[in-house]
Amino acid sequence: MIYRTPFSHNVLNELDRMQREMQQALGMVPTIRGSAWGGFPAMNMVNTPESLRVSLFVPGVLPDQIDLHIHKGVLVITGERTPDLPGTDGHVALHMDERFSGKFRRTVTLPDDADEESADAVFRDGVLLVTFARRDGGLPREIAIQ
Repeated sequence: MIYRTPFSHNVLNELDRMQREMQQALGMVPTIRGSAWGGFPAMNMVNTPESLRVSLFVPGVLPDQIDLHIHKGVLVITGERTPDLPGTDGHVALHMDERFSGKFRRTVTLPDDADEESADAVFRDGVLLVTFARRDGGLPREIAIQ
């Protein structure tokens, strides 16, 4: 007996399609940054035994448009990216605008051994790099057996 199904022959393709539709319905459209809820700026965090590095990718934002604050172990990054839309003289029609503009805010909870006093921020080529040194107590060490 042959059973008919509304699904295609490849169930995995059908599940992938259904997942994409659900993500679109919930506003979780996968982007070049991965699945996100409109997270701008895109952010990477790298944890090493010596440091914690937070990279924020902020193309089109100038360093003076970004504020960094640390309060009670939380790094707060706020700023604004101004729109770069053409003039409104009536001769220009905007057909698509996928570039984020407006105010943004990202927060990062720092690990307990991150030294807030050692924070260093460098801005280069649209990337903000914030680095924290680790306190000595956070580094692994070997204990000699007597």
